Order: sequence, then C-alpha cells, then structure tokens
Amino acid sequence: MDYKAKAVAGLLAATCVFSIIALILSVVNVKNVFLPPSIKYGLVFDAGSTHTALYIYRWPADKENGTGIVSQVEACTVSGPGISSYADDPAGAGASLKPCLDKAMKIIPAEQQRETPTYLGATAGMRLLREQNSTKAEQVFAEVTKAIGKYPVDFRGAQILTGNEEGSFGWITINYLLETLVKFSFAEKWEHPQDAEVLGALDLGGASTQITFQPGVTIEDKNTSVFFRLYGTNYSLYTHSYLCYGQTQALKMLLAALHQGSPSSQQISHPCYPKGYQENVTTTDLYDSPCVRAPSTPSPAPVLTVMGTGDPTACSTAIQKLFNFSCGANRTCGFNGVYQPPVRGQFFAFAGFYYTFRFLNLTSQQSLSDVNSTVQTFCKKNWAELVETFPQQKGYLHTYCSVAIYILTLLLDGYKFNEHTWSSIHFSRQAANTDIGWTLGFMLNFTNMIPTEALEHVKGHQPSLWAAAVSFIVLAIVAGLVATFLQCFWKTK
Repeated sequence: MDYKAKAVAGLLAATCVFSIIALILSVVNVKNVFLPPSIKYGLVFDAGSTHTALYIYRWPADKENGTGIVSQVEACTVSGPGISSYADDPAGAGASLKPCLDKAMKIIPAEQQRETPTYLGATAGMRLLREQNSTKAEQVFAEVTKAIGKYPVDFRGAQILTGNEEGSFGWITINYLLETLVKFSFAEKWEHPQDAEVLGALDLGGASTQITFQPGVTIEDKNTSVFFRLYGTNYSLYTHSYLCYGQTQALKMLLAALHQGSPSSQQISHPCYPKGYQENVTTTDLYDSPCVRAPSTPSPAPVLTVMGTGDPTACSTAIQKLFNFSCGANRTCGFNGVYQPPVRGQFFAFAGFYYTFRFLNLTSQQSLSDVNSTVQTFCKKNWAELVETFPQQKGYLHTYCSVAIYILTLLLDGYKFNEHTWSSIHFSRQAANTDIGWTLGFMLNFTNMIPTEALEHVKGHQPSLWAAAVSFIVLAIVAGLVATFLQCFWKTK
C-alpha cells in the first residue's frame, strides 16, 4: 500500500512541477498583443472667396494601400464673408473662426485634440488679395494663425492652394465618394474596382473655375498635369484653374465691360438683368479687383446707375467677349490660349454650376435644347414678374440669368462640351450624401503622406501558453484530489 501511495504522490509532485514551469514560461515568454487601431481626426478650413467652412474628418490609424479611409464627421459654416474680405480688419478674420473651432473641440475627444492635424486652405479670393496687396494677405493669415493657435490642435499652417491643387483635390473627393477609387467588397475588404471609370470634376467658385479629368491622351502641357497615387493605383490627370472666371468676378468683369462700352458715363444698360431692375454701383466697388481692368480715363461719376434690359441674345454676346476662344495652330485648348485635351468621360459639376441650375430646375439631366429653352424663357421675364414668382430669392434674383448664360458659355465654348457630350455632365451638390469640394480630397491625400503607423501594442501572453499553464494547473488539482482520495481509500483498507 505504501508503494502505491508513494507512486501517486510522485505523480502529483511531477504534475505540480510541470505546472509551475509552464506558468513561468508563460510569464517570461510574453508577446506583443495588438489592439484595434485608434481613430484619427483632422480639421480642414475651406477659406473660399465668399465664405469659409470647417470640415471635421476621421480615419482609422491603419491605412488601406497607404491611404486612410476618411469620412466626414461634421461641417460648420463660418459666419460672415470669406477671409479675403477682412483685408482692412484682419483680426476679424481670425475671430470669425472661433465658433466653428469651439464646435470641433466638443466633437474631438480631449485626449486626441493635440495630435489632430489642422489646416486652413484659402482659394481664389486670397489669391486675388495676394496679387492686389500681399501685405494685407499676410496680415490676414497672421491673425488666422493666431486664432487657431489658441486651440489645442496640431496646426500645420494656413496656405493658399494653387488652382491645380483646388481642382485635383475636388476630383479626388468626387471619385472617392462614388467609389471609383476604392470600394468595400462583398469579401469585406477594400478593393480597387475593376474597370472603374473615374469621373471628371467641374468647379465654379466666386473667383475661379476649375476643370479636372483623366484624358485619353498624353498631356502635352506639364503645367496642366498632376499625378496622384491613391489606394495603390496611379492617376495622371489634366487640371487647370482659371482665375477671375469664377461667377462673382466674371459678373464684375461683365459690368465693367458694359460700363466702358456705354455711351453714358453715369448709366449702364445691362442686357443680362431683367427689364425693370435697377441698382446703383460705385465705381470704387466696380474696379476694386485685379480681375477688372480700370478704364483709361476714370469715370467722373462716383455712382453708376445700372438698368436691366432683359435681352438674352445681347447678354450672350456681351459674355462671349469676356473670353478668347481662339487656339494656336495644331493645338487644342480651352480658352484664353490654355491647353486642354478633348473632354472625356462623365463629369460632376458642383458649387456654382449646381446652385444656379438647381434654381432653374435644370439638374435632372435635361437635354441641351431644353436647357437653352429654359434659360431663354427665364431671361425674358421682367423684374416685377420674377419678384412675384420668387419672393424669397430677391437678393440674387437679378443675377440668375447672367450666371446661367455664363455657365453655358463656359461649358460649351470654353471647355468645349457639345450637344453630344452635354449628357455626360451631372449637376450635383453632393455625392454619397457628402458635400463635394476640395477639402475631403485634400485630407485623403494628406493621409497618404502620413507614415504608415504600426498598430498600438501592449505586453501580453500568447493564448496557447496560457491554455497550457491553466491545463497543467487544473491537472495538478485533479491529481491532488485523486491522490488524497486514494490515500484515504488505502488507509481504510
């Protein structure tokens, strides 16, 4: 009996020893256990010529082929005009950003705010101010930088985007949202869509207009070429921005041309404004932009009276004179001698293109003939008739005819769309329920430049070692219970 008891005790001791060894190994042989990727945040101010907006984005810390999967969390519209309008009150430009920054701080977790990259990108309005008065432009940026610097964010600076950057980032935004760059597949992973046709982008702001698309030919002028690598795929794009050809500056150029061609020094007949409409404009306001060429002999009248005549044919003729549509020999171009390959593929027309055509109910893929007919009918209505029909739109109501004819001239004669390619233009404010603009494309490209981060890790134990240790311990306990039972059993015998 003693022999059997000793054997059981030996087995128990051996099991305990192995259990302790396994436990020690599991503690010493620790491995990195990866945690789920954290969420990163980014802020981008879109400082346009007429207004500023703050966009809040987020994306996972791990990348998809080097580019973050970025989504929009919130958009906040800054009160007041664009920052270029604060040339004589630069501190006001900084102060205007505060309410939207306060809103962002309530959304981004406090522990992540200091690592949140923050940018302010200014577009054509500040480009014009820099041309007009670089000192005032620098003062506006200094105040904007000071205001943002008071918040606990990683501010990377305020900058003026080039026209090519503005156009190409808008292109990225559209194609990302419409999943032509990357798509979440049925296999539950992000994949580049096979044979996906990317879309072109048409942007109309207050001070500039941009066209960006992937041409079917080699781009001859490298100044209009931009290259991106997104989600593991290379893209070579044509893009160009026409400064001064945004709708606000174009209408100002038109009014100045009408003034300089008017027989009266005090009155201007405006064929694009509805008959019966009248307004007063100061010569100072009319000629305050680098886009508008001042007359050789200054007007003696400080205030000009503008009278609408409601003549769409004369309006179209006047708008045509704002452009130079001739191209050099053996060269394709857009306008003003700028190289442009033939338009190709489907296009999204947003911003000013969309807002004017939405007002005229022309965003449902109407034919070019129907569009022309609608615009002509609208332009022939007198002012009293328009005010009665659209009482809520009185502020901009007098400009819709001129902007509509300007858009048609720009798209058809400028960008060289025609009755066959017109149907490829889709007028839209959003794609996938997200506003279209350059900021999302900017953030996508920005995440492409962040070094790929390793997943955050902590010290932990391999599950297999834990399982082995627990198994041995349980075995030891069971063996101990069996040994105790057997000892008691043999003693009773």
